[in-house]
Amino acid sequence: MRNRSCKTPTVGRLLAMVCLLFAGLLGSLPTNAADILLIGAEDGPGMQPFAKALSELRPSDTVRFQSLASLPTPDKLPNGIRLILLDLPSLDWRLQTDQGPPTLVLRITRLQARQRLGTALPPHLSLLWSDPPLDRQLRLTRLLLPQARRVGVLYDSHSEFFLKELRQAAVPLGLEVVAERWDNTHDSRPLQDVLKNSDVLLGLDDPDLYNPKTAKNLLLSSYSRQLALIGPNAGFVKAGSLASTYSDQSNWLAILDELLDRPPSTWPRTHYPQRFKVLSNAQVARSLGIEQMNETSVAKQLAEGERRP
Repeated sequence: MRNRSCKTPTVGRLLAMVCLLFAGLLGSLPTNAADILLIGAEDGPGMQPFAKALSELRPSDTVRFQSLASLPTPDKLPNGIRLILLDLPSLDWRLQTDQGPPTLVLRITRLQARQRLGTALPPHLSLLWSDPPLDRQLRLTRLLLPQARRVGVLYDSHSEFFLKELRQAAVPLGLEVVAERWDNTHDSRPLQDVLKNSDVLLGLDDPDLYNPKTAKNLLLSSYSRQLALIGPNAGFVKAGSLASTYSDQSNWLAILDELLDRPPSTWPRTHYPQRFKVLSNAQVARSLGIEQMNETSVAKQLAEGERRP
């Protein structure tokens, strides 16, 4: 009897074995699967590929794209859905009501948000900024141009709100911000004044000031004085500025992957991407007598500086 009882599992042991098997089965199944809806004004270039890339990154989730024309108002959507807005018209659609699913707003600059929202941030939105953070751009300037001390900045009524933050970020770097208001881009005097009193020009991501119509004047004026233009974005680097930090699609996908693993209640109200790259213009660097930079190394140095307290 004693031997048989040793070989025959008790009811408790059987239950324990079943629980272990069940736990193993659950562990092998996808958990927390989410229904993710990407929204844009229309199914333009890049929309479907972005949705496909996110879907491949999150195979256990349902990821799909829909254009605004096929959607009801946000409050008519199930609350369990997670919305990702890909353009400004989709943000305008979402702002119709405070009701509706939690929402990540992608591809929006701080200036665009300011123009639409003022200083108020709706609690149901999480804004992921696409313009480079000012302190990161200043540290890039300090790293590439260690002799520069006076940082010239042009602004208008829309971008004036950046100045206080910019000056605060400049102080620990030993930099001075020289700001000139430029309300009329057909008048070059503010541009010439700021260049005359600066060691480098830092571009704010303000499309009223930095656009295809002003690019030639900005670039020719700055380089005629042998002054570098930093920023305001990757597009302007290709046009002729020296360098800028930026986040590309791979960076944004990684950031979304991290956020979508978290409960929406923990999403940040606003967020600058911690993943980023540096883009430089080698031809401009040569013309200014600046040693060609290793973009990956510069980005790594900037990221390490942000991780330090």
